[in-house]
Amino acid sequence: MRELEEAIQLRSEGKHKQANEMLIKLTRNYPENAVIHYQCAWSFDVMGLESEAVPYYEKSIALGLEGEDLEGALLGLGSTYRTLGEFEKSKATFLTGIERFPTNYAMKVFYSMTLYNLNDHDSSMEILLKCVAETSSDPTIKSYKKAIEFYSDQLDKQW
Repeated sequence: MRELEEAIQLRSEGKHKQANEMLIKLTRNYPENAVIHYQCAWSFDVMGLESEAVPYYEKSIALGLEGEDLEGALLGLGSTYRTLGEFEKSKATFLTGIERFPTNYAMKVFYSMTLYNLNDHDSSMEILLKCVAETSSDPTIKSYKKAIEFYSDQLDKQW
């Protein structure tokens, strides 16, 4: 759809308000299009208008968003809920996202932030450490990968 591509291009050029206005109009013209709702949510997020993004994220998911777009929407919605202080909704969204997209380490890192906000510091650190051990290309991290993974869920244990 030409208008959607144009709005995405505007957003990528930093013309956030103009892109957002176009996307809002598109959601009205195509109320059952999940991708348009997702792109509209994203446009609110990049402008720092998280609470306005939420209903568009939620609707895009409810309309059956799929693939990479669904992956992005779950990450965006989970992160947005967290920034709005809706930690339980954030947690539930991230758990869904991690179940559907288990190799998305960014989702796991954002989930760990939510766990931190919920005062589940042990789980938060465990997830972060496992992500670091699994994804780092730093040679010093790589050389201690097994140790980092071993200690990730035993930070309070003393030998």
